[in-house]
Parts: sequence; structure tokens; C-alpha cells
Amino acid sequence: MTKIRVALIEDHDLTRLGIRTALQRNLDFEIVGEAANANDGLQILKTLQPDVAIVDIGLPDKDGIELTREAKSIVPSLLTKILILTLRDSKEAVLAAFAAGADSYCMKDKYDNLLEAVRHTHNGNAWIDPAIARIVLQQAQENPPASQKASQTNQFAEKSEFGNSKDHEDTIEPYTLTERELEVLQLIVEGCSNAIIAERLYITVGTVKTHVRNILNKLCADDRTQAAVRALRSGLVG
Repeated sequence: MTKIRVALIEDHDLTRLGIRTALQRNLDFEIVGEAANANDGLQILKTLQPDVAIVDIGLPDKDGIELTREAKSIVPSLLTKILILTLRDSKEAVLAAFAAGADSYCMKDKYDNLLEAVRHTHNGNAWIDPAIARIVLQQAQENPPASQKASQTNQFAEKSEFGNSKDHEDTIEPYTLTERELEVLQLIVEGCSNAIIAERLYITVGTVKTHVRNILNKLCADDRTQAAVRALRSGLVG
């Protein structure tokens, strides 16, 4: 089985260690390079051309968004998918990242989501952290001005699951989900892990997994992010 070649560009030593450890525990991934700043990271992207680059948004010499923009413009043939990693969920940061050419956006404090995000990104799918899905969904539903940035954002919306037909989402009825499933779905939209959902609802992680599986089946969703998008579009959660 071919491994996913990953480059890790993160200035915080402990965070980099945690991500490296999480990736190395899984046989699907191979870390081919690491950097603690944007300049070194750009060299890694040029010379090694990994499958996926995990790029921290808050690098010391320049932010990850600028690094992404440079990488995409300096190396037109770059095949590396760029996954922005951040603790910031502001609308401006999210849209700026995708306008710069980022392929995915993941919150830094969720390593379980990160592994899934890397896989999705490698497969050519835009992965959006469920906690910030509503930001991109809102932007995709608006009629933006004909500017360069808006055009890039629309291109992202077209190639991702946010640009798919809304026929199914618009016909989802609340009664198809139980009250408990709606509670779980709300927490999924907020970006909560199974462990956090279990803690908040006073149920076991196993029970949470059962509810999540049922939710995905009922919403015809492939994963939690797609479920969150469909829930937001259909108004099942706010």
C-alpha cells in the first residue's frame, strides 16, 4: 500500500511532536520533511513535493496563508495539497486561506479530525473542520462581487461538497432524526469529538458512535463534515 507522504510545517515544538506522533502511529502516513518556519517549509515543498503539507497558519516569519500563496504561485506544477492548521476560526482567516489556494482547513486541537482531514485532502477533496463549516457554507450561498478573491472562493465552493446540488439537503425533515440524534448532530456541527459529545450528553462513547452512524445513514452523508453541511443547509440545526 502506498503511503501518503506528509510534510509538517509548524513552529511550536510540542504541537509538531504531537502531530508527528499521531501520524506515525498510522501506517497510512509517512513524514518526509519538517520545518519550523515558512522559508524552510517552502524549500521542502519545492524539493520534496509531498502529497500533503500540514501548514500552521501562525508561522514566525510569515503566516501559513502567505506561504500557501507563494507555494502555489512560485511552483505552478506543485501537486502538493495544502492543509491549513489553526486555532483561529474567524471568517476572514478561513476565506483568506482558501483564496490563497489552500485545499483544506483543520482546527489544531483535534488530532483525530486531522488524520481524517489528511486522507480527504490527499484524495482531492476539500476538508473543512465541522466547527467552521457554516462559515464556508454561508460564503458559498452568497452572491459575491466579481473580484479575484470572490472568484477563487467560488471555485473552491464548486469543487467541494459545498457546491453540490441542494436537492437532498432541502428535503430533509426534522422528524427523520430522533431528539437525541439532533442533539448529537448539533454538537457535531460545533466540532465536538465523540469523547466531548459523550461527556456533554452523559452517555458512553460507544453510544455516541451509534448515534453518529445513524445520523450519517439518515442524512446520506459520507462523513461528519458532510453531515454538518447538510444539517446547516436544511435548517436541522442552527
